[in-house]
Amino acid sequence: PRDRGAVLVELAIVAPAFLMLLVLATMVGRVAVAHTAVTVAAHDAARAASISRDAATAEHRAAAAARTALADQDLACDELRVDPDTSQFARPAGEPAGVTVTISCWVSMSDIAILPFVDGRWVTATFVSPIDTWRGRS
Repeated sequence: PRDRGAVLVELAIVAPAFLMLLVLATMVGRVAVAHTAVTVAAHDAARAASISRDAATAEHRAAAAARTALADQDLACDELRVDPDTSQFARPAGEPAGVTVTISCWVSMSDIAILPFVDGRWVTATFVSPIDTWRGRS
């Protein structure tokens, strides 16, 4: 009889901590999945850019490949930045060159975060793909 209500008090103490742990695990999982998807997208974008014949086409193909790869993996970025560095297309044939693509994706946490200052996180990946050394480029 003196212990009456003790379980409710214990539950009131433990429940918020357990809820925070579940939210934290969900947030970490979402960021991990997003990082994998963005890394794959950076790889695909760099590859698509490196097989292009000129810098303008490479930039267009990199952006398209990144969007396609992210869509294929069901990652919806609230904000997506695709930054291809195509400056090495200016090197003459016979000189090693590559295309670097950096992708940044804002992953929203607003639907699961219970703290007002946790609204999302930037996930970024960079990949470099070589341009064929002996192929003509412009």
